[in-house]
Amino acid sequence: MAGHLRIAAGGEPDVLDALKRGDAQAFETVMRRHNRRLFRIARSILKDEGEAEEAVQEAYLRAFTHLDQCADAGRFGAWLARIVANEALMRLRRGSRVRLLADGRPVDGDEEGTAEVVPLWTAASNPEELFAVAELKRLVEQAIDELPDGFRAVFMLRAVEQMSVQETADCLGIPPETVKSRLHRARALLQKALSDHLDRLVPTAFGFAGERCDRIVAGVLARLRP
Repeated sequence: MAGHLRIAAGGEPDVLDALKRGDAQAFETVMRRHNRRLFRIARSILKDEGEAEEAVQEAYLRAFTHLDQCADAGRFGAWLARIVANEALMRLRRGSRVRLLADGRPVDGDEEGTAEVVPLWTAASNPEELFAVAELKRLVEQAIDELPDGFRAVFMLRAVEQMSVQETADCLGIPPETVKSRLHRARALLQKALSDHLDRLVPTAFGFAGERCDRIVAGVLARLRP
């Protein structure tokens, strides 16, 4: 138990070392730590929850069997994010769907847009407020899904996951200026649809249910066993 607590509380270099030693508990610790972010990245690209789960599992397996390719232990989480984004994009292309983020060119128009991400108030004191928040959350998720492909992935990483401009650019393989312009345009589209409810609700979108988290962990661990 003490070893498990040390791994769970450790930084990325500590956990990466444990993975390289073959510490079984470290694999589960890593997945539970990163599942929600990686699922959101995959889903923002694929727009399909089942495909996103499969992409996350494949990304973990690729990462766990190529740990020597992580050049910077302090950026292990960012390395995982790039792997799952690549897996999702590959699945998108294999499925003959619209290819997104292919050329990396900035969107026409204003390239400002490092808008501050405002944490959302999600408390509700009575059933009416709870219903209103749930309905607005549904509308936010629907509006995000309806964003153009390139805008949706950038918005999910910047506004929902609160990754930096550079982290988002690295993850999606596009220039930082493209990240800024796409975030700006995505926020404008969402604000037009949702008015002042947007900034209050966005970080609650696409919650990662415990059952889904458990399913991904179990699936990867089962495939890692001899």
